[in-house]
Amino acid sequence: MWCAYKGLQTARRVGAGLAVALAISCAFAGVLACGPAAAAGVPTAVFGFEFFDDTLDTRPDVLAEQAARLKLVNAELARLIAESGEMAPVDLKGEAARIAELGPFYKCNGCEAEIAGAAGAQLEVLGMVRKLSNLILTFTIRVKEVGGTERLVRGGQVDIRGNTDESWLRGVRYLVKNRILAPDRPPLDPR
Repeated sequence: MWCAYKGLQTARRVGAGLAVALAISCAFAGVLACGPAAAAGVPTAVFGFEFFDDTLDTRPDVLAEQAARLKLVNAELARLIAESGEMAPVDLKGEAARIAELGPFYKCNGCEAEIAGAAGAQLEVLGMVRKLSNLILTFTIRVKEVGGTERLVRGGQVDIRGNTDESWLRGVRYLVKNRILAPDRPPLDPR
């Protein structure tokens, strides 16, 4: 094991206790980034959140505000997933026209799986923000395998109160931390 070897090799510089702890952590975790040979995250198509508004509020200023918030939470989702090390986002820029054509994905009965597969992903992340009122919003997210089974690997839902940037960000962070990347879950790697 490269990680264990690298950890023990470090013993001379940082002390035996820390190096042994590092080596044990690497040996048991298997995915901890200990160097260039460490396991990479699972290739994942991060489609992000889509928006569904039950209030049907079509005022231009409200629509612009919701679009900005959706962009904000999708950037936060992508950042959290990329930093996790468990998933490695694949580039979907080449599929932008197809994504725009088929969206919203909550209406297409799994059509996003084809796009994810074409981009080389083994997993896909897709969510929805549903605005029930200006006070109550529901965030739903799911992680599914791509190709063949399309089995749901992880998922979660959270209701938030308040229609602000901060409340939306709290909702996304909660889902990622406590549902998608919760430490008590089995590894995401579908292999």
